[in-house]
Amino acid sequence: MAKMKVTLVKSTIGQKPEKKATVRSLGLKKLHSSVEIEDTPVLRGMVAAVSHLVTVEEAN
Repeated sequence: MAKMKVTLVKSTIGQKPEKKATVRSLGLKKLHSSVEIEDTPVLRGMVAAVSHLVTVEEAN
């Protein structure tokens, strides 16, 4: 299955608790941290919910 690289590019300060929890559950802790995750519909939805805080790239 394909993977995608998600990077936190904007702070979660001032965001709603639900958005903060989504960022944490993606595995992102600090600003500019990155994780490689499987490209599944569930994770796509989580990324879409916080798309204003993260960037997404295809991972090899």
